[in-house]
Formats: sequence, structure tokens, C-alpha cells
Amino acid sequence: MTAGPAPLAPRRVVLVCTGNTCRSALAEALLRRALEARGVTDVDVSSAGTGAWEGAPASEGAYLVGLESGLDLSGHRARLLTGDVVSQSDLILTMARHHRARVLELGAEGRVHLVGDFAGRSDGSPEVADPFGADLDVYRQTRDELAELMAMVAARLAEERRRARG
Repeated sequence: MTAGPAPLAPRRVVLVCTGNTCRSALAEALLRRALEARGVTDVDVSSAGTGAWEGAPASEGAYLVGLESGLDLSGHRARLLTGDVVSQSDLILTMARHHRARVLELGAEGRVHLVGDFAGRSDGSPEVADPFGADLDVYRQTRDELAELMAMVAARLAEERRRARG
């Protein structure tokens, strides 16, 4: 699953979408919250985009639906996915297959997964559709889908950390 000294317990997780202003920005905040709720404090969570405009804020839709759920994305700034980001990551979760393909091009073999696959989603697609430009109801659906997936990811990571400790 991962490379490096802690194969069952990734310490650096990156969530990837296209612009890093909607899905991965929300997923980052949701995963941090889900990990914290499980008492996992030693995992660094960040996000990046395969076509991100470096420094762009979260989209208005992501920002607004984040606020509705108690997430403050006002400080989020988009980051471009680079080879350095990939090489410094233990686990990379992508929102779509084309993101996974780009991450693999940057050398993440064995460390990259579609978010739905890693979470163990058994119903529906392993991908998360892009809400960019849609109305707030679509952003809410995306947020809710990501909240469910990030809870599943956090549960898996917490279990892997428990097993790694013995």
C-alpha cells in the first residue's frame, strides 16, 4: 500500500483533485476532523491539485458548505501537485482515475489510491464527482459524500496505527 519506514501507518497523507479548491480542500478539512475525533494526532493531512492555480482560495461553494459544517476554509490556498509533494507523501488519495494516473506519472507507485477504493466503499463509484461551478446543493452532496468517505479513511488509518503499535 505505501512505501517508506511505516508501511502500515502512513504519516503524510495528501488528497488530490484537479484545482485543489473544492473536493480535496473539503476532504483535507474533513479528514483532519475525523482523525482528531479518533485521537489520531500524528498524521499530517494536506491536499494538492493536478491543475491547481497556486495560491487560489477555496471555491465559494466549498467555502460556504464548509461553514455549514463548522469547517473554516478561509485560510486554504491551492497547491499544485508536484514530484516533491508526491515524494514526501506516504499515502495519496485521489478523487478520480485521471488524478491517480497523474500521481503515478510523478512516481507514487504503491502509494496512490482512489479515495473510494481506499475507504472501502462498496456502493457506488470509487470516484468523487467535481462540483465546481454547480449550485450549493451539489456542493452539499459532495461535502456529505466526502464526510462519509473521510470517516471511513480515518477509521482505516486509526486501525493501521493501532496495528503498527502492536
